[in-house]
Amino acid sequence: MKDDRLYLIYIGECIARIEEYVSGGEDSFMNSSLVQDAVLRNLQTLAESTQRLSDTLKGERSEIDWRRIAGFRNILVHDYLGVDVPQVWAIVERELPALKCEIEAMLLELG
Repeated sequence: MKDDRLYLIYIGECIARIEEYVSGGEDSFMNSSLVQDAVLRNLQTLAESTQRLSDTLKGERSEIDWRRIAGFRNILVHDYLGVDVPQVWAIVERELPALKCEIEAMLLELG
């Protein structure tokens, strides 16, 4: 459980950094390769960290699509030329807030 907690904390930190980087909104994100690179890097390490969580913990949170997160990580790492920036923005805007809530809830449960 201790390792799970550390990875959850790290995932939360990645989300916080992404929120900071995109605080200027969609236009700022779309027009800045620097912001895009920072967001993509944090999404990559966030997704990698989810793969290191225990199967037990992930099994308790089946509402999170862990396989989809892992698949996204594989795209970021292996198919980086095919990254769709508008799709990344949609993930940041629509999916990241829900993941943040789930991660915070898991941390509370772990104590």
